[in-house]
Amino acid sequence: MSAEPIEPDDQVEETGATGDSDVAMMGEGTASPRGRGRGRKRRTGARRAEPLLLEVSWETCNQVGGIYQVLRSKAPAMVDRWGGRYCMVGPYFPNKAAVEFEELSPTGSFGSIIRDLDALGIKAHYGRWLVTGRPHVILLDHLSVFSRLHEVKYQLWADHGISTPGDDELLNNCVAFGEALRQFLLLLGQKESGRRKVIVHIHEWMAGTCIPKLRKDDWPGAVVFTTHATMLGRYLAQNDDYFYRHLAYYDPEGEARKYLVEPQFRIERAAAHGAHVFSTVSEVTARECLHLLGRKVDAIVPNGLNIQRFERLHDLQNLHGQFKEQIHRFTMGHFFPSYSFDLDRTLYFFTSGRFEYKNKGMDLTVEALARLNHRLREIQSPMTVVCFLVTRRPFRSINVSALEGAAMLSELQTISDQIKDQVGQRLFEASAAGRIPDLNTVVDEYWLLRLRRTIHSWKRQMPPTIVTHDLHDDATDPLLNQLRTCRLWNQASDPVKVVYHPDFLTATNPLFGIDYDEFVRGCHLGVFPSYYEPWGYTPLESIAMGVPAVTSDLSGFGSYIRERFPKHDENGVMLLNRQSASYWEAADQLTNMMFRITQMSRRERIALRNTTEAFAVNFDWSSLVQHYHDAHEAAMSRI
Repeated sequence: MSAEPIEPDDQVEETGATGDSDVAMMGEGTASPRGRGRGRKRRTGARRAEPLLLEVSWETCNQVGGIYQVLRSKAPAMVDRWGGRYCMVGPYFPNKAAVEFEELSPTGSFGSIIRDLDALGIKAHYGRWLVTGRPHVILLDHLSVFSRLHEVKYQLWADHGISTPGDDELLNNCVAFGEALRQFLLLLGQKESGRRKVIVHIHEWMAGTCIPKLRKDDWPGAVVFTTHATMLGRYLAQNDDYFYRHLAYYDPEGEARKYLVEPQFRIERAAAHGAHVFSTVSEVTARECLHLLGRKVDAIVPNGLNIQRFERLHDLQNLHGQFKEQIHRFTMGHFFPSYSFDLDRTLYFFTSGRFEYKNKGMDLTVEALARLNHRLREIQSPMTVVCFLVTRRPFRSINVSALEGAAMLSELQTISDQIKDQVGQRLFEASAAGRIPDLNTVVDEYWLLRLRRTIHSWKRQMPPTIVTHDLHDDATDPLLNQLRTCRLWNQASDPVKVVYHPDFLTATNPLFGIDYDEFVRGCHLGVFPSYYEPWGYTPLESIAMGVPAVTSDLSGFGSYIRERFPKHDENGVMLLNRQSASYWEAADQLTNMMFRITQMSRRERIALRNTTEAFAVNFDWSSLVQHYHDAHEAAMSRI
């Protein structure tokens, strides 16, 4: 819904169809095409204008983690519901804004607020986020608050007992952003008080310092706060094998001090208690919030995807084949100098995500791969499994042997193309002359010699490396050390091969040359057996591209699947029991799931891919966004 532009300080009464508030409120002063012809508005004091929603995150136009994906993919559904009354707010980073932010000249109420902020010494930028839906965006330059950051931090301590050290760059930036946001919302509240309801929906502690301050200032709007994962929970789960059993018995403040996250914990707790509606993304995290933050969650807002962005049912199999060929090229360059295997009988598994070795279940994945390797060797399976472990770790450079393999493969391709063209042309000319040529004479000696030399240089005696880059901490990296301990060394006799790739995949990557989405489409199974995962986008992204996935019942996505889709296994989502099973039992389960994929026929795998992508429609924002709408309605009812 959208609206026709009016002066934002006037109240309105609608005549004709129901409409929204003014686009001038958003700062552009022009009506959206969707709002035209929906009814004339005239100035009056008879009725309040429609509510205004601002959604705030540190990751607005600033890709850091999974919340960026939540905001980006959800934007079209929010704009569809709120039209010109929806605006996103985030921090201003010039380099990132230059890529995905279109700055515009603000007019109307936002224009005056931005000028008032400027008078306070706070710079703000208005425009559109260049994603689907093109939502309105205000980016606040938090660095402009730094001249008085000491005053802001003192007030945070004096009024709310939140002490913030001076040497934490991220914490300082977040406190400054919270103050800039508070000043912006105070000015907006003054403009809109008595005219319309204003809802601000804040994600995560990085933008949360303003919430207790706004409540102290008696700000007239409604506040929704969503935590996607508690700061303390991440640390506890990573260091306690029995995190969920011990959850009710932790001393949160003591544990926060122990792990040096007390300021973040206090900000998060104050934000949770100060919000009119406190929400999180899953039932799993709701239990965590209750015990660690001390407030029961009011609403569950599960994460979805804009499935249309991935949906390609008409050519799903063609895309899989196309990108599988790209992965084949990497496989040949990486493995074939040492030994070769049948690519037609090769399956590609992968796991990916932020490097939280235990929380993301990487340890369990490696253990299950070792068991799968033993099982396939025992039955003398003709299948080969190549599993990619994709994450981000500090490295010096790409491994020399990996680069050499890719370069030599390109050289072989060039020579083969030249020989193919030469043979084809000379065979055609001889055939046209009515004779069958001696095939030994149709290729120049130069190309044959070059081919022999390249093949000789191509071969090596050592097995392929298990990591594609030279890591900074090769000797202590836990994932690399577990691969060594489990004897996953990429020997020729191993039916399971591993490729540890400690960097994200992009089209400019010299080893793969494809983006992450394309890489996923070329694979056969995504493996995400998380121990701690408040939601889990990676399995959802996997099934959206038709690739079956393993998730766990300790992830938000897994628990959501378990409760609502009893036949999930038939639809390409395999659910690992980690709540009640031991680590070793879970490893057996995961091994069985992987083994099942290796025993499927090609026809069965194609059918499963089709079923999997169709099933992913259940997680489109068009369905799941209603949880957000309900949270906003609940917040408005409380002011």
